[in-house]
Amino acid sequence: MTLAATIIAKPVRKAGTPRSRERAAWGFVAPALIAIAVFFAIPVFSALLLSLTDFDIYALADIANVRFVGLQNYERLLGNPLFWTAMKNTGLFAVLGVPLSIATSLAAAVILNARVVKWRPLWRVIFFAPFVTTLVATAVLWNYLLHTRYGVINWVLTSFGLPAVDWLGDPSTSIPAILMFVVWKSFGYNMLIFLAVLQTVPDDLYEAARIDGAGPWKSFLNVTLPAIGPTLLLVSIISVAGFFQLFAEPYVMTQGGPAQSTVTVLYFMYEEGFKWWNLGSASAVAFILFLCILAITLVQLAVARRMGAYE
Repeated sequence: MTLAATIIAKPVRKAGTPRSRERAAWGFVAPALIAIAVFFAIPVFSALLLSLTDFDIYALADIANVRFVGLQNYERLLGNPLFWTAMKNTGLFAVLGVPLSIATSLAAAVILNARVVKWRPLWRVIFFAPFVTTLVATAVLWNYLLHTRYGVINWVLTSFGLPAVDWLGDPSTSIPAILMFVVWKSFGYNMLIFLAVLQTVPDDLYEAARIDGAGPWKSFLNVTLPAIGPTLLLVSIISVAGFFQLFAEPYVMTQGGPAQSTVTVLYFMYEEGFKWWNLGSASAVAFILFLCILAITLVQLAVARRMGAYE
């Protein structure tokens, strides 16, 4: 009785008022919001303002030389053939690279998720290793692999009686050559994401599919793909943003050549800003690139919502 009376008499802590709970919630999210504002919102707004000026090397010496030019930077970009070449090359990289990267990473994840594969941890490390290696070092290594005279890839081709290919010196093969390197370098990251979500798919679904007479391919289409739909959307958004921001690969391997066939939007922005010191124009390129990635991401979200990827 004494214990029961003590428990009953113990004061019950009242829940906070809605206003206090709201203040607590804002307190928890405030650090993240501050980081987003400092490292995203403010730089984007500053780039937008800078793109409306003629900020160049003379303005670096004296800020008084900066003039407001409105949309003239955007007008000059739209009339610049090299900008449209960079846009076409970037679009080609994304159209070819995103499906190839997703397909290879998903295939590797499905294979490594199978129980019949031995030494799965070792294979995961081997496949993920290129992603964490230094990009410049691996790009230089691939330059030697793709070399016309003493490259390993051409040595294999000539061993089978095929002619050697000038991978990085021919405009028709320069983009495929860089794509091979980019997919090899980045697919390990997507593979780990797919592998993590594949391990959450219940085995009961595959067992039910086998009982219904479904083979491996039908099980993949009717069980695996619907189960990993949201993750597939996430990986596609990350991949599109990554391929639209290609810079180091063409910079190290081809310097935008041959015949400007590998100049990307980010490479063009780098030359505008740090080679010709047209920082206002470079900011305009950055903002156009931001709008392109944002528009494509919104389209991906709309298509995924219509296909039921959120369900």
